[in-house]
Amino acid sequence: MINSVLEERKSSISDKRESGISCERESVSGAVSQRACVYCGARVVLNPITDAYHIVHGPIGCASYTWDIRGSLTSGAETFRNSFSTDLRETDIVFGGMKKLTAAIDELMETVKPSPKLIFVFATCIVGVIGDDVDAVCRTAERKYGIRVIPVKAPGFSGTKSLGYRLACEAIMNLILPHAHQPKRFGVNILGDFNLAGEMWIIKGYLEQIGIPVISTITGDSSYKTLIQAPSAMLNIVQCAGSSAYLAERMETEFGIPSVRVSFFGIEDTTNSLLRVADMFGKPELSERARKFSAERTARILPIINQYKPHLEGKRAAIFVGGGFKAISLIRQFNELGMEAVVVGTQTGKKDEYEVINSLVNSGTVVLDDANPAELETFMKEKKADILVGGVKERPLAYKLGMAFCDHNHERKHPLAGFEGIENFVKEIHKSINSPVWKYVKEGAA
Repeated sequence: MINSVLEERKSSISDKRESGISCERESVSGAVSQRACVYCGARVVLNPITDAYHIVHGPIGCASYTWDIRGSLTSGAETFRNSFSTDLRETDIVFGGMKKLTAAIDELMETVKPSPKLIFVFATCIVGVIGDDVDAVCRTAERKYGIRVIPVKAPGFSGTKSLGYRLACEAIMNLILPHAHQPKRFGVNILGDFNLAGEMWIIKGYLEQIGIPVISTITGDSSYKTLIQAPSAMLNIVQCAGSSAYLAERMETEFGIPSVRVSFFGIEDTTNSLLRVADMFGKPELSERARKFSAERTARILPIINQYKPHLEGKRAAIFVGGGFKAISLIRQFNELGMEAVVVGTQTGKKDEYEVINSLVNSGTVVLDDANPAELETFMKEKKADILVGGVKERPLAYKLGMAFCDHNHERKHPLAGFEGIENFVKEIHKSINSPVWKYVKEGAA
């Protein structure tokens, strides 16, 4: 059914028999893409910093759109669950909004006790058009109050969600660069994990059981105090490469911290990630502990997988997630269950990630970059998918098609990472695919 797709979109869709896929470019006009804007990309990365104040310099809609959008949990402050806006109106567009932004920062400093240590100011589309000097306002506020006020100039029209990730990484570097000259100590930073449903705590617990302390988490369950300690770490482990690979590169350049990409979804990737992290330190006792820990936890989880596997073997899955690295892990997880990924799409996948995806899937599997609902519906029907794994935007599409669904996005309330997450994932896939409701849906459709 590739002929029913917009001509400009055909290069972003392949079925493995073709070579290469077009990605890392702006969405095709009129395609009703699934991607979020630049501002949203920046906000989702910075939002989980628990004691940061976020002022959205723009219309109120920008602030409400991303209020508490991740299921990030905190062991400390709850500040990040609030959203502040300058609420720009028509007169501000004509005369400028800098006075309003200055007043918003002053009001925050006067009313909040104890006073904030860190404020991010997000400049959205309107500010990009009218040209407010957000940098100047932030510099003045820093001098006046002796705190960090960091501008994030992210007008939505200026690029893709991936650019927003990069801008967030720049903002974090802006925060931690003044603390570059700390002595190195044994420990790691975890980059690109947002502590959805407490997943950061699970991974942190694994590392500490192996004997590897975690110095800073960026950005799930982080704080001003823990973030500025990040330059002292000996290694960065990068969970969400799409949002944090650039930050890892900058930290290697500025602080000499090497990095390793990891994924804690599924037995294979969780085990390999723990071993890679331990091996990076060149200490045999750490590597041995990682191997022993992984073997023990795998032995505990395999009976659960084997219990559900007979009910899932031969089923066909569609995947549409944010980053390519997560899609790769999901393909491997489905392989562990005897299932086949027949449609695989991402919002922000990169060339090398699509090459890995193509190496894992069977011939004829449809691979899409920046898909829209019409394309997903077309190919899920064509490939007779039994379940769609995606985010909140994809759920209605799956249910309208009478198809099972698994939420693997920001809003979920149960962990899917680590060995605990493997059990939750297997049970959810089984419950969703084998629910008796689909029998009645199909009978009704007939």
